[in-house]
Amino acid sequence: MFLIDLLLVLSLLPFALLVGIFSIEVLAALLPSPRFGQENSPSTRSSAAIVVPAHNEEQNLLATLESVASQLTPTDQLLVVADNCSDDTARIAEDFGAQVIERHNLECRGKGYALDFGIRHLEQDKPEVVIIIDADCLVDPGSIDKLAITCGHTGLPVQALYEMHAPEGAGLKLRIAEFAWLVKNKVRALGLKNLGFSCQLMGTGMAFPWAIISKVQLASGNIVEDLELGLSLAQKGVPPLFCPEAKVSSTFPASSGGVNTQRTRWEHGHLGMIIQQAPMLFVSALRSRNFRLLVLVLDMTVPPLALLLLMVLGLGVISSTFWLLSGAVLSFVVAGFTILLLCFSVLLTWFFFARDVISLGDLAYAPIYALKKIPLYLKFLIKRETNWVRSRRD
Repeated sequence: MFLIDLLLVLSLLPFALLVGIFSIEVLAALLPSPRFGQENSPSTRSSAAIVVPAHNEEQNLLATLESVASQLTPTDQLLVVADNCSDDTARIAEDFGAQVIERHNLECRGKGYALDFGIRHLEQDKPEVVIIIDADCLVDPGSIDKLAITCGHTGLPVQALYEMHAPEGAGLKLRIAEFAWLVKNKVRALGLKNLGFSCQLMGTGMAFPWAIISKVQLASGNIVEDLELGLSLAQKGVPPLFCPEAKVSSTFPASSGGVNTQRTRWEHGHLGMIIQQAPMLFVSALRSRNFRLLVLVLDMTVPPLALLLLMVLGLGVISSTFWLLSGAVLSFVVAGFTILLLCFSVLLTWFFFARDVISLGDLAYAPIYALKKIPLYLKFLIKRETNWVRSRRD
């Protein structure tokens, strides 16, 4: 019984480590936040090209362009890449006054190919900084300046705070999804920043010095191309910085089908990266003594919050059952501590960052929400999502 108990403890330790990483990031998010790259004034910031990759975004594009255009200087460029569009995306962008280039290639589909097409076009008139904004995002006033200033001052890629909100009148499921998004993109990224480390790229609100982005291989159909790009840059010694003073925001799709498509793409892509690339990147970080890359790899290995909760609770049930049957207590204590630490960290996040997003009573529904996502994770084991598919928003 002791040996079985010890084996259970050893099986629990990786999950305890993941919860530990998560908890350290949450606690660090409460620390005073250092500021950087604010020494330059907006009037002297680097010239920027704002690249907006768009696939059939006629419903959202105009609001995005309006939120960007009011922040541009005479030396800036606004470029829309209408990628494999079958609607009026290109016409709307042209009527607005943006530069528009159209790409048609049904064999090579995905945001990475659109971005590569846009960067190649900018070689005709090279900017100092490239800022990537998704076509369904709104950019907060002053954010373009903050991204360009920080990027130009540090010479590093910069990631804005990317928020996703539940639509007006959304049900509990989407409010919990908004909470989980806030945990990942704001709280954990802020924790890493406060500890002096880099952050993951989030897909939009990303700024790059031209000298860096022009040399990067972007043409890829990877469904988490942003995550892959950030880790690749960290491996090359130019890790992304988090700039929460700049903010972009979007809204979850209103349709359940759109939400499911979106979540499947993101979570399958994340889990695929953990399995396929985390071990290799971990070894690379150790060999090169690249501590910033090592931290980002450890951060990446923390699975989506719902899956982390499911795994910890599942092992807790196993260890509790073994304790009741055998009286062996060690694995029960480790599992109990891990569950309590995760719950404490989630409650801490809610109290300091998310009380206006979801009530404590609604948050108690999170374990049920996690259970309902089991089919999504089983689908990953059977046939993971590997192709980019635009989420329906109607």
